[in-house]
Amino acid sequence: MKKLYVGNLPFSATEDEVTQMFGEHGTVHSVALINDRETGRPRGFGFIEVDDDAMQGMISALDGKEMGGRALRVNEAQDRPRRNSGGYGGGGGGRW
Repeated sequence: MKKLYVGNLPFSATEDEVTQMFGEHGTVHSVALINDRETGRPRGFGFIEVDDDAMQGMISALDGKEMGGRALRVNEAQDRPRRNSGGYGGGGGGRW
């Protein structure tokens, strides 16, 4: 499976609508629309897991396609290195 990044989604988009749109071009395994952690409001992007052989066709067909008056940005998702969430991250020194 491959993961697609979908940006510039309308804030009203639902996982079902996105699944239906992308499903017309291949098998969609999962859809995750991202919400703001603090407000819970949609952030306007998400990730879709699709079959390897369907990915390029979906990108070609749907990149720039309008949804809710917005032109979608569709490309292969890039793995982002994890942030150091624990430990002793940097910081300045102090005087002893």
